This record gives sequence, C-alpha cells and structure tokens, in this order.
Amino acid sequence: MHKEVKNEADFNAAIATGKVLVDFWATWCGPCRMMGQMLETQIEPQMPDLTVVKVNVDEAPELAAKFGVMSIPALFCFKDGVKCGEFVGVTSPAEIKGCF
Repeated sequence: MHKEVKNEADFNAAIATGKVLVDFWATWCGPCRMMGQMLETQIEPQMPDLTVVKVNVDEAPELAAKFGVMSIPALFCFKDGVKCGEFVGVTSPAEIKGCF
C-alpha cells in the first residue's frame, strides 16, 4: 500500500506505526520513476506489511529540506516512527528489505 503526503502533519501520521518506506521523488526524475516502478512491482508485493509514503519534492519542499534531501530518489526507512535506514539513488529490493 502506498500513500502520498504533502505536509508535515500527514507525514508524521504516516510514519508513526509499522514499517514505512518514504520515497522522496519528482515527476521529472528518470531514476525516481525507475525506483517507483520497482517499489510497485517488486517491493510492495513482497512486503505486504510495508507502507510506502511518496513525497514529491516539488510539492513538499519543506519536507525534503527537513530531511536534508539533496539528491533523489531518496529513501528513508522507519519502524514505528524511528528512522532505521536511508538510501540515495536507485536501490535494490534486497537492500531495502534488509533495512527492516
């Protein structure tokens, strides 16, 4: 399951419980589109208990700034609201699964 967030309140609610992968991305970013496809076709089906939160950096620049996102795609792993991992660039499903 994935959801899009555009503000800090929705972001905080989305990462509060469970396993959450936050994907900072943009529509114009080719690697972001590749990563998004990989999330939908490989990671989400293999990890049904994972929530993917999509943050478009053009629509939510304050969230990107808060997390120091300088390059996209940027992926952040959270378990029950606590950050447990971070990746920049297209990342393999095995690496992402290993984070949880």
